[in-house]
Amino acid sequence: MEEKKITIIGLGYVGLPLAVEFSRKYKTVGFDINNARINELKSAHDSTLEVENNVLKQVLELNKSNKSDFGFLPTINPSDIEDSNVYIITVPTPTDKNKHPVLIPLLKASETVGKVLKEGDIVIYESTVYPGATEDECIPVLENFSGLTFNQDFYVGYSPERINPGDKERTVSKILKVTSGSTKSSAIEIDNLYKSVITAGTYLAPSIKVAEAAKVIENSQRDINIAFVNELAKIFNLLDIDTHEVLKAAETKWNFLPFKPGLVGGHCIGVDPYYLAQKAQEVGYNPEIILSGRRLNDSMGSYVANQVVKLMINKNFNIKGCNVLILGITFKESCPDVRNTKVVDIITELETYGIKITIFDPQANPRDVKEEYGVTITNRIPENTFESVILAVAHREFLKLDLRSFLKKDGVLYDVKGVLPVEQVDLRL
Repeated sequence: MEEKKITIIGLGYVGLPLAVEFSRKYKTVGFDINNARINELKSAHDSTLEVENNVLKQVLELNKSNKSDFGFLPTINPSDIEDSNVYIITVPTPTDKNKHPVLIPLLKASETVGKVLKEGDIVIYESTVYPGATEDECIPVLENFSGLTFNQDFYVGYSPERINPGDKERTVSKILKVTSGSTKSSAIEIDNLYKSVITAGTYLAPSIKVAEAAKVIENSQRDINIAFVNELAKIFNLLDIDTHEVLKAAETKWNFLPFKPGLVGGHCIGVDPYYLAQKAQEVGYNPEIILSGRRLNDSMGSYVANQVVKLMINKNFNIKGCNVLILGITFKESCPDVRNTKVVDIITELETYGIKITIFDPQANPRDVKEEYGVTITNRIPENTFESVILAVAHREFLKLDLRSFLKKDGVLYDVKGVLPVEQVDLRL
């Protein structure tokens, strides 16, 4: 194959770090339909905090250098991707309000690539999908808009993303990458391409469907394990036993899996199981464990809220009109991402009691939260006191604060994350 020029379609938490890695060895174009996102990247700033600004500036400058054969160009212009020969699609694959997979971004991205696809090109999908989606849904779009024939004029691969937002240790190049291709030769070529930038190495799966299935069960497995310990937390709270102490004791056995109870949100664990579930239902199987785990995990926000209300009632607070401070609204710590955050479920349930809520999160963008959920937050430490404080996200900034100083006399401190000293809290999940 000729010298590779790579286009990454979608420059979010997955696409941008991948584009930066490739841009150190190849001419790399990053395409996104969000003009504001492209403009911030051109100014060497990443609001997702996945790529440091100085690193982004470096690869941008490499692209501008006439002496360089590599570097990074962010663009919203389809003409900038016409001369690429490898296209990697990393767009979101969400669910709708009924928990059904939404493939529209994936199909639109396929359409964009199909319009510029040429003979000999390779298209690689990284977005999480159900087994069969790449071949059944995406490839027909590529053929339709390109006028080319699959596995004759162009080739396709699937290499599931394994980005862990906010993790500065396990970055994209340090996580082993599963790869696959539509033919034996294209699979090897795709595997070698990723090997050139992924220092952790690669695993070449025997087919695209195997690679798709491997990705979707990674997060489904984690979802089910968290659901199990969330159910344990509910049981042990009724028995007046500290769940975290039980888990610490159980972890002394060599093969005990160290999962913790908590809210399960974000764009992966709380979403991907629905993709596998729908595909299972399409072929006539009702996935009981997967959906049961999803239902239990989706119930945890309201469970936390009701636990807090019970504690406040036991301390003789008049619930209606009480003030509650929620610390954190992102879906996880050390990350500004608010997609599918389950902290919103706590807020919604508390509001049914007439409780007044203040949300403090130093990392979330207030504009994003308002647009997504209609909720107002502050990035500044509140100065008033509250009947209850809920530590919902374990941002490092919160762990430096004296959280009981935010409480009124006999106020309730609830630790969702189980990170505070047990003697300081009234209850932890």
